[in-house]
Amino acid sequence: MGGDFGFNLKERSVPVTLQVLLRQFHVSDMLTGFLLATLPQLIILLVGPVVAYRSDRHRGRWGRRIPFLLVPTPVAVVSMAGLAYGPALGRWAHAALGASSPGEGPCVVATLALFWALFELSALVCNQVLISLITDVVPGPVIGRFFGLFRFVSLLAGILFSYFVLGHVEQHYTLVFLAIAAIYGVSFTAMCLKVKEGEYPPPPPAPVPSGIGWLARIEQFMGGVRTYARDCFSQPYYRWFFASFALTMMAGVPANLFTLYFARSLDLSMATYGKLSAIQFVLSLAQAYPIGWLADRFHPLRVTLFAVALIVASNLLAFVLVRDAVSYGVAMVVCGSLWGFYYTASSALPAALLARSRFASLDSAKAMVGALGQMVIGPIVGWSLDLLHHEYRYMYLWAGGLGLLALGATLMIHRRWMQFGGAQHYVAPE
Repeated sequence: MGGDFGFNLKERSVPVTLQVLLRQFHVSDMLTGFLLATLPQLIILLVGPVVAYRSDRHRGRWGRRIPFLLVPTPVAVVSMAGLAYGPALGRWAHAALGASSPGEGPCVVATLALFWALFELSALVCNQVLISLITDVVPGPVIGRFFGLFRFVSLLAGILFSYFVLGHVEQHYTLVFLAIAAIYGVSFTAMCLKVKEGEYPPPPPAPVPSGIGWLARIEQFMGGVRTYARDCFSQPYYRWFFASFALTMMAGVPANLFTLYFARSLDLSMATYGKLSAIQFVLSLAQAYPIGWLADRFHPLRVTLFAVALIVASNLLAFVLVRDAVSYGVAMVVCGSLWGFYYTASSALPAALLARSRFASLDSAKAMVGALGQMVIGPIVGWSLDLLHHEYRYMYLWAGGLGLLALGATLMIHRRWMQFGGAQHYVAPE
């Protein structure tokens, strides 16, 4: 839980602080969508399957998950320090390039993009493996409540940042980045050193290459790719699971990227926005443990299905009703807390549905499919909002429409889940 606090404080603070910096340098909505939605998902596509495949098959005295969490931690700390001094480094690069410089603004944005990519690379590896570690070490009968507490700690980090810090990031972003880097570095490292993994059965045998030298390496790599694809995508049930997750994540992109800009377009101050975010997090925090209990009692899939339906209804209503700062504030709190409902309910879903023997690979395939959707939808939504002269109310229409598709995919999962035994006799297909 201590590692989770540092991890989620980082996840909840760094992107929104970067958004503030990008707005200060007049970055377009489309470029913002690329940097904050497409670029991270591209990294997931390239790196996520490799990390998951290696983690599932790694055996060592530190376990099969801890090494993949401990090594990226200093990379994340360095990247946050780079973001803290990104504008200064960008101005230095502009001066050093002289007449060859594209301008001070582009140099600053390029510097921020470089450290943001490094940050996302480390965050991806940790996020991918952390859920697998939890699934490996937490007993199944209480995993819903554990993820409820996990969300509680995550939301507490969001509340503290939103209420006490967010209103000051425009003036003190350097201090914010450095403080978050220090908290994360200490807490996550301590978690890696203190949490102990159990024993695992030996991994399946790796493909034996018939060639020599670099040909053998290529053959071994392609064998791993074929194994990964077969393990993850050969069964329709898992494909529906990936589609449900991807569509729901796509539905969340518009608000994640542009709700801050919507608030600023309605002349809400950063301090007011931070307090609204804190209220939203408090509501999500209050429901976190009860939703975890409901997931253990009625199954995470049923509670997730209900949550997706609520997301669809709330976003479509917000598109119709939001017209001013007051209605926006209500919609931000209500829609945000319902997204919190979904994230808590669905956090235990992979552990409840996916085969344990190749859990990290399946979970990474879920993230990879979600990444494909998000890397496409972020710039498209940004481009549409540029065409609509930044009428940010349409982000709710995007979320509601994509949420309807996600609801259909989740109903298909439920149908297949019942065929595999339902709540009482479910066995994950191998």
